[in-house]
Amino acid sequence: MDVLTPEIERRNAATWRVRLAPYIAPDLKRSVSQLASAAMLFAGAWTLMYATLAVSYWLTLALAVPTAFLLIRLFIIQHDCGHGAFFQSSRAAAIVGSIIGVLTLTPYHYWKKTHAMHHATTGNLEHRGFGDIKTLTVDEYLALPPWGRFKYRVYRHPVVLFGIGAVLHFFVLHRIPTIVPKTWTRERRSILWTDVGLAAFIVLTGILVGFRELLLVQLPVTLLSTVIGVWLFYVQHQFEPTYWEHDAGWVYDDAALLGSSYYRLPKLLQWATGNIGLHHIHHLNARIPNYRLQDAMDSHPELRQVATLTLGDSFRCVRLVLWDERTRKLVPFPRLGARPALP
Repeated sequence: MDVLTPEIERRNAATWRVRLAPYIAPDLKRSVSQLASAAMLFAGAWTLMYATLAVSYWLTLALAVPTAFLLIRLFIIQHDCGHGAFFQSSRAAAIVGSIIGVLTLTPYHYWKKTHAMHHATTGNLEHRGFGDIKTLTVDEYLALPPWGRFKYRVYRHPVVLFGIGAVLHFFVLHRIPTIVPKTWTRERRSILWTDVGLAAFIVLTGILVGFRELLLVQLPVTLLSTVIGVWLFYVQHQFEPTYWEHDAGWVYDDAALLGSSYYRLPKLLQWATGNIGLHHIHHLNARIPNYRLQDAMDSHPELRQVATLTLGDSFRCVRLVLWDERTRKLVPFPRLGARPALP
């Protein structure tokens, strides 16, 4: 794993805002082209899965893998819409993002708000909450009663975090308007209308192709895409070396450069995931469309001098579950007994 060099660390916020400004304007032709190609490829892959039901369900399941990645690519478009990075028109972004949100089981305005909170507070120990994977410090974990430690261990177990928990989050929690405060009226409506859209999609598609066939095709695609989506979000912030600071010492650009990884994926996977692996650049300026992130990287080679994960490296990040304020590292669960709290 490559680590950050002092050269990039010295860049201040104003410098990066100026240097990355040329990449923030969405290109309508490229956005429409990407949306159309992603939608057609997904529809084509879905249709091919449906056609193979008459041949072999194992073949159908094999095709669910590329189809799920195409759904991830559509999710990246929804994600860019929420950041104002895909269309100049916020209305166009909301329409496209809300429609895609039916397929991704992600209410657009709810996601937009909670994800903005994630960007505004990532790596800040006083502002852990919405839009984040729960991460305790070592001392917070050791201060918990046995039942609390057990629950956190269960939550951070890979089977729960990337499997059961991912499914519950997208299939169940995203269907309930009351998961957000009562004052979040637009976000509650977004959840409700996504549910209505999802119900309409299920009924209409079920009538067209058969409800059993819809289940056999769509369920594995959705399950795989939720696992992939949570995995991507996890490795983009849960790695070593990373960045966590208390509010007084927290700096936005440091959190972006030091606390967001460069997930260096094979080219095909980088394309399928909409360049989201260039996550440090995305966090430096979320208004950069996904199709311009590589251009920004190529024009500023020092942006390669950050914590870099390969596909192989990323699997070792699963064991990192607690932030140790003494060593300033993410660490596995402690094997020894309690330790004294920080002064």
